[in-house]
Amino acid sequence: MNRIALITYNPELMCFGHVLLYALDFHEKGYQVKMVIEGGAVKLVSAFTDPDTPFAPLYAKVKDKGLIDCVCRACSAKLGSLEDAEAQGLPVAGDLMGHPSLESYLARGYQIITF
Repeated sequence: MNRIALITYNPELMCFGHVLLYALDFHEKGYQVKMVIEGGAVKLVSAFTDPDTPFAPLYAKVKDKGLIDCVCRACSAKLGSLEDAEAQGLPVAGDLMGHPSLESYLARGYQIITF
């Protein structure tokens, strides 16, 4: 099976919306998809507590399907979104000095795409 890890760093909402679309597209076409929210993009986790945020329904769909593999612990703590990530039940990872290890995805056969 094809495995894709979508790593999103960009805090721009339009870019993040595209990553959500790609995650669903890959998933619906039979890929194993893991979305990792890193860097400045972790701030958007807090933005989606407001259902009127653009792409909120798309975010909810990706989240409900379990496609968000983790949110960066270090970045979310630094940028103030850690509590929102935990309140939403999102996994938080920090096995690489507080950040998710991308090598762990490669070791499990995932192709990494960054945004």
